[in-house]
Amino acid sequence: MDITAASLAALNIAITTAFNTSLTGVETTYGRVAMTVQSTTRTQSYPKLSDIPAMREWLGDRVINRLDMDAFSITNRKFENTIAVAVDDIADDQVGLYSTLATDFGQTAGELPDDLVWEQIAKGFDTTHVDGQFFFDTDHPVVDANGVEKSVSNFGGGAGAAWYLIDTSRAIKPIIFQDRQAAQITPRTNLNDPNVFELDEFQWGAKRRCATGFGAWELVYASKQPLTEANYAAARQAMLEMRGHRGRKLKIKPNLLVVSAANEGAAREILLNERNAAGATNTWRNTAELHVETRLS
Repeated sequence: MDITAASLAALNIAITTAFNTSLTGVETTYGRVAMTVQSTTRTQSYPKLSDIPAMREWLGDRVINRLDMDAFSITNRKFENTIAVAVDDIADDQVGLYSTLATDFGQTAGELPDDLVWEQIAKGFDTTHVDGQFFFDTDHPVVDANGVEKSVSNFGGGAGAAWYLIDTSRAIKPIIFQDRQAAQITPRTNLNDPNVFELDEFQWGAKRRCATGFGAWELVYASKQPLTEANYAAARQAMLEMRGHRGRKLKIKPNLLVVSAANEGAAREILLNERNAAGATNTWRNTAELHVETRLS
């Protein structure tokens, strides 16, 4: 291929198209457990997501529940990925090959939210949230209907492979994916660019700004205990009985069981088999959807 302004413009269009097509075509899973918040600033502030009480009978004056709009914040992070192609390879008609690579380049950008969200949920065992407790903890402080603080648990303990029971039916989710700037690709293919003169190569760089954080801990129950019928039942019961601020009945619906590959077999026995190990009817069959996430260990 002759290296001209016109041919380079055509090359950039081909690579950018391949990148964007792949970027938007990636099948992601993060949306099952994370709510997307479009960010307009470097650091985004959030209210405490559990501070909304139940409706009350209106007797006398209104009771005003003021939300703390700066309960916690999430600062956006900047991500990049850059590839370089030798000028001689382009001149020797290797364009088709690099258009294919641009497709994979776009896929890595499209998979970034998945990578960050599943990494975030795994951090919940040793990272604190707005209440000062680990996101998965046995001592989340909650004020009951009488104004008395008590501890509520969303962690079953243990030291094995983690599994997660989640309510995905609500707009609020356990994890926040904060999107500041969508992925975009920028070429450095001008014949006057330093990389062309000094390194004899063309470059394409991808950039994305986003971040993840913790949302509502009440909507997920984690355990590192063996995934047995008894432990699964205990997790469901804990979620179904959970109460929120001022004793609000949260009416949680644990409808998604997330496991790593280590617990896939046990999860399938609990959720999909018609009979349990004893040959009796499997009480827990179809009580939640199964999601095996390969990013979890």
